[in-house]
Parts: sequence; structure tokens; C-alpha cells
Amino acid sequence: METLNALIIEWGVASLTLAGEVESGDRHVVKTFPHGALLAALDGLGHGEQAAAAANRAVKVLQTLEIEPVVSLFKGCHERLRSTRGVVMSVAVFNAVDETMTWIGVGNVEGVLLRADPTVVPGQKSLVSRNGVVGSRLPLFEAAIVPVMRGDTLFLATDGIGSEFTQHLARGDGPQQLADKILAQYATRTDDALVLVARYVGETP
Repeated sequence: METLNALIIEWGVASLTLAGEVESGDRHVVKTFPHGALLAALDGLGHGEQAAAAANRAVKVLQTLEIEPVVSLFKGCHERLRSTRGVVMSVAVFNAVDETMTWIGVGNVEGVLLRADPTVVPGQKSLVSRNGVVGSRLPLFEAAIVPVMRGDTLFLATDGIGSEFTQHLARGDGPQQLADKILAQYATRTDDALVLVARYVGETP
């Protein structure tokens, strides 16, 4: 588990490279800024060297671009990935001032927000992703803004993780424990796999 930027989030990541491949095409980004944090999980199309090259370029773009509206981040990545096979990705930005999370998904990187308060209905919210490929076919989309409370937990998972993991999410464990368990139990092992888990804890006084 890692703690960032005055305890805005605690996070953990677990990943698996497809057997026979040297490098994974699944990558993640965790980046802080004043009063917030950006998280992304992305998957280069296919697997192997070309998938990893596309994913690595997307990581560099997200790490170097200024934090802008999330739609602008996607458009920036799209322009810089045109010479690659492209990626699918989901991005979430926590804002500790407004206590909101803004997220967008393009392609099949799953996103779920699990509420810390078991009395909140619904207990979890899923990201609505649009079909497309960043670097090839960017869809029309808009960012969704979700209010968050301290203890809410975000899960981002590439398609190497079976989607049934969303039916068995637990509140008790830390982010790294959750990521490790999901990878161990739900990795399909027919593709690269990555799961990124982040718990919103807000800013310390």
C-alpha cells in the first residue's frame, strides 16, 4: 500500500504478465496534484511488445500532461498514440476540496466505486465505458462526476480480470490486499491482467 499527498488516497496494484510474454501491455498511473489524485488503468491492444509500447507511451503522456479536465487528458493521449496500436483505459480523478471523483472509460477497463457506508444505496457504482480505442477511434463521451465519502474504494481492472470480481467486493481489507486477492482469484490467465485499488481518505487537517 502507498499513501499519497496528505492522505488523499491509499492505493495498491497487482498485475500479471501473460505466460510466454516478456512484458505486459497492462499499465497503471497514480499521480498527485494539489488537493487531488489521478488514477488510470490501461491496456494496450492485444499483448506482447506492441501492446506494451502503446501502453508505455500512454503512461508517459498521462504522467507529463498537466492535470486538465479528464476529457482533455483523453484527447491528449489520443493524439499522441495515433502511431501505435492504441489502448483502452479508464481514468479517475479525486478532488479532495469538493469531495468528488470524475471518471471516464474508453474500452473494456472496468471501473467500480464501492461505498464505505453499508447503508448507502446503491452500495456500489459502475463506470459506464464507451466503445473505442484511444489512438484510433475516440468516441463521443462526457465525464461523470460522483460524490465520494472517506473510505469509498475505487477498483479499476483490465479485461484480464474476470468481471465477476465486482460481485464479491469487500470493504475490510486494505487496497493492496484487495488488489492481490482479486488478481489471485479472478485473473483469466489468457491475457495480461492488472487491478488498481484506491481508497479515498481525504486530506488531513
